[in-house]
Amino acid sequence: MTISPPSRSDIQKWRRYLAEERAEAAVYRELAARKEGEEREILHELATAEQRHAEHWEQLLGTKVGLPLRPSVRSRLLTWLAGRFGSVFVLALAQRAESRSSYATDVHATAAMAADEQIHEEVVRSLAQRGRARMSGTFRAAVFGMNDGLVSNLALVLGIGATGASPATILLTGIAGLLAGALSMGAGEYVSVRSQRELLAASTPSPKTHGVLPDLDVDANELALVYRARGMSPEEAAQRAEDRLAAARQGVEPERHDGPSHEEIGSAWGAALSSFCFFASGAVIPVLPYLVGLEGLTAVLVSAGLVGVALMVTGATVGVLSGAPPMLRALRQLAIGWGAAAATYALGLLFGTTIA
Repeated sequence: MTISPPSRSDIQKWRRYLAEERAEAAVYRELAARKEGEEREILHELATAEQRHAEHWEQLLGTKVGLPLRPSVRSRLLTWLAGRFGSVFVLALAQRAESRSSYATDVHATAAMAADEQIHEEVVRSLAQRGRARMSGTFRAAVFGMNDGLVSNLALVLGIGATGASPATILLTGIAGLLAGALSMGAGEYVSVRSQRELLAASTPSPKTHGVLPDLDVDANELALVYRARGMSPEEAAQRAEDRLAAARQGVEPERHDGPSHEEIGSAWGAALSSFCFFASGAVIPVLPYLVGLEGLTAVLVSAGLVGVALMVTGATVGVLSGAPPMLRALRQLAIGWGAAAATYALGLLFGTTIA
């Protein structure tokens, strides 16, 4: 059976695949250099797997491999970001890159390669989730703060402006809204996160319990009731209690993993400061046109335009970090923000006409 030589389009496609696989391997190596322990090992394993895929295309190309092609702009940007940041943001971008693999429909890619790419996506998703967990409390406060600052102050400024108020009045209203909103958001986040941490702390098993285990009555102890209260069946609770008692009498310290992790909540002060700063930075944007002396419809359009850009950036950032399509998140954020501002502006026009 004779095998027909690859076509020109096949060679171009394989060379492109080769360039992308080499770029992905470089991304994981760059990320690994900025990590430690298990995460570094996992990233090195991913880089090795991508290099294995690259070797597949090198073998198919043979003497046609030619000079190395430049990978796509997206891959070059990702490599650059990985070498300088190595953050959850880069991992989220790498996750999306893995999800775009076309190996499942390419007859020249092996089934194992297609399966590898799907597994790689899940591995990177899990690594990104670790970073999301570490930053989610502060990040949530930052996103909510920025979004609330943009939308609420734009609505406030446009609503007051639509009533026919003077530019000076609009400017003072916007600054007052910025300060009041930032202080309110900061205080609210502090109370919310502090209360949540206190509730979780109240639910965390007391470390003092382990110290009394050797003194419990072996024939009639209530340790099994502890585990039943945590949701175990009577049989599971009895076995767990027996194991813990035996370990305690041998002087073996139990693993401390019964309590909930506070990592995803963040610190109360961190959430408060993040919310305050991001609300203020978002709320100042609608006021900028009035700060530079713009008035009337020009100020309204410029203010709405600046806020629209900021809303899209915020929405796209959330989309990337959550692994969702960034453009859809950006447009959703824009629609919600502009919708709220338009409704307030319409009410301002109505009240202004009624007052007049």
